[in-house]
Amino acid sequence: NRLKQWRDLATRYAKRASLYRASLVLIAAIIWLP
Repeated sequence: NRLKQWRDLATRYAKRASLYRASLVLIAAIIWLP
């Protein structure tokens, strides 16, 4: 049960981190591209 809870938390964090990274890349592209 604890392993499942930790895995759910890890997947949630990974999704949020990847979303954050994707938005950073998008913002960087908007800023740096002409």
